[in-house]
Amino acid sequence: MSMCFLNNHREKASADEVTVAVDAALEVGYRHIDTAFMYQNEEAIGKTLKKWFDSGRIKREDVFIVTKLPPKGNRAASVEKYLTKSLEALQLSYVDLYLVHAPVGLQEEGEELWPVDETGTLRIDPETDLISLWKGMEAQVDAGRTRAIGLSNFNASQISRIVKSARIHPANLQVELNVFFQQRELVAFCKALNITVCAYAPMGSPGLINTLKARGLDVPECVRCEPLKDPVVCRIAESHHKTAAQVLLRHCMQRGIIVIPKSVNPDRIKENFQVFDFELSKDDVEALDALDKRSKGRRFTMGAFKGFDKHHEYPYADPY
Repeated sequence: MSMCFLNNHREKASADEVTVAVDAALEVGYRHIDTAFMYQNEEAIGKTLKKWFDSGRIKREDVFIVTKLPPKGNRAASVEKYLTKSLEALQLSYVDLYLVHAPVGLQEEGEELWPVDETGTLRIDPETDLISLWKGMEAQVDAGRTRAIGLSNFNASQISRIVKSARIHPANLQVELNVFFQQRELVAFCKALNITVCAYAPMGSPGLINTLKARGLDVPECVRCEPLKDPVVCRIAESHHKTAAQVLLRHCMQRGIIVIPKSVNPDRIKENFQVFDFELSKDDVEALDALDKRSKGRRFTMGAFKGFDKHHEYPYADPY
């Protein structure tokens, strides 16, 4: 099942909202749950999963659960600690996939998720070593805490370095991907390496505009252009008697890409699942393919976090 429930840190939901959303997702039929230490919702997800497991309605092996190592844990010696914290919160003995959330490493300072100095600049870790970090990830597979390991927000050059030295191959890459930012070179690169690709923000993260405004930040042009409102997307949706969101999800899926639409609204969660009863035509696909803005369509560059782009492993300097 190449869809899941995603609740992310960009628009943080309350524990009650997460519980309602996970309940709704599992009821509809979702069996892929994506979370992360950084999202601060693992405990709520864990309580809901335990309720379902204890009831006998689903078994642990029926659900594919993904979580991620926080940037402040980007060193081999810290991987076990943060995965153990995630497992305790999720009330699980293992996850199916553990991802390095981002290649940029941060200093580890208490409970701060985004440690900053007195100027509000991120305290980056200049000693971040991705190859050493990957060895720490491999050790978690050996220990049985995760079945597979992968990457998130890495570029092709960084992935290549990991693959060349890996004892356990990266199973998956999770990146921003939607009709305006189709990541075709990166997807082809991963396919050649037998790495599956998972798209976050497959509908363009429509709530991003409000998030940026709430933080007092400028809204760049690439964010103002919303895939859900694009005339081509809306025309194709109308022709199939579907929503724009369903068309955007289906477009990714027909490319063989896993999609993780974020929602805490039970009606939208159900709607996002209703994408298996139609298929985009060749003409539809060509029209949607033509909407690709390439690098100009990228919406998430971590620009809201001062200093992120000063790290030597900042991933978005690479064209793909």
